[in-house]
Amino acid sequence: MAEFVIRDAVVGDADALGRVHVRAWQAAYRGVMPDEYLDGLSAVDRAEMWRGRIARTDLTPLLVAVVDDEPVGFATYGAEQPSDDATGSGQLYAMNVDPDHWGGGIGRALLRRATDALVAAGYRDAVLWVVPENARARALYESEGWVDDHALATEEILGVTVRDMRLRTRLGTD
Repeated sequence: MAEFVIRDAVVGDADALGRVHVRAWQAAYRGVMPDEYLDGLSAVDRAEMWRGRIARTDLTPLLVAVVDDEPVGFATYGAEQPSDDATGSGQLYAMNVDPDHWGGGIGRALLRRATDALVAAGYRDAVLWVVPENARARALYESEGWVDDHALATEEILGVTVRDMRLRTRLGTD
């Protein structure tokens, strides 16, 4: 297992995050999203998105996992995004790890760091949305105590309609 550190993202991470984002989606969503869509994802476009996102200090935190000075994963989190049944929870908005680093504990470490930050921010529980067919991600979340709360949603993500299920977990100790 490669040694890694988790830190806050800086603008210089954007190019690597663009590559991670595209590679993770192409590996995780093959057979779930159209191949032509996945094959057309642009690391340059995603890097520009991340560069703008990181530069804005008014947005929610973005953590990166770094191996040998190269970002290989990321997670972003904050207050639950508004929805018809939002409960005022914290939320893991997104988490991706480069497929070359799957299974090495990076995703678990990012998830734990994000949930620890949500606890520190005063949240008592948290939610995340995951594509039901993403068995690898679901297995990680479920192994960390996240459970299906039976909420479903359909959303458009980067131009493709995707079905999601919501997982929920209690944070901290009561």
